[in-house]
Amino acid sequence: MLSENLFADQATLTTARLRLEPLGPEHFDGAWAALQDQDARRLTGTHAEFTPEQIRGWLAGLAARQDRGDWAVIRRADEQHPEERYLGEVVLNDLDTENESVGFRIALSPADILGQGYGTEATAAVVGHAFDDLGLHRVALEVFAFNPRAQRAYQKAGFAVEGRQREALFWDGARVDAVSMGILARDPRPALTV
Repeated sequence: MLSENLFADQATLTTARLRLEPLGPEHFDGAWAALQDQDARRLTGTHAEFTPEQIRGWLAGLAARQDRGDWAVIRRADEQHPEERYLGEVVLNDLDTENESVGFRIALSPADILGQGYGTEATAAVVGHAFDDLGLHRVALEVFAFNPRAQRAYQKAGFAVEGRQREALFWDGARVDAVSMGILARDPRPALTV
């Protein structure tokens, strides 16, 4: 059985274009801006409204959490993008130590960064960390049916569709299905090129 303190020493992860660092108070501006992005709220099914104080408090408390890992997705500076930029967050949560499984979610914003492979790159890094470094067996997620772009990105990172939760979300007067997806430690994880 895995330790309940699996995320006590949360690692910073790096990819070709990204740095995934522990999410904290220093990321307030980016996190707050993402919560104001109505399309991002729709894609994540976020109905709740938050105050700046709530978000500051949440971010300040994450370092003490040992049952989840929250990363800020930072685009590293390069020739094309001379400044670093906060792109969103990626999370491993709902840790089940007895079954060696965890939930996954990612939220990237704003729309001008979508379609450039950042989500797939961040997903692959965190899934690799979950299996190769933390020793987890299963990572699972839900994606709403009106978000086929995210579903394709998850499939590209190795997730398989496992089922459908009918009418799981009520958004703008419409009921929307949630697609359940998962990946196991033994499943193939494609080598990603961006």
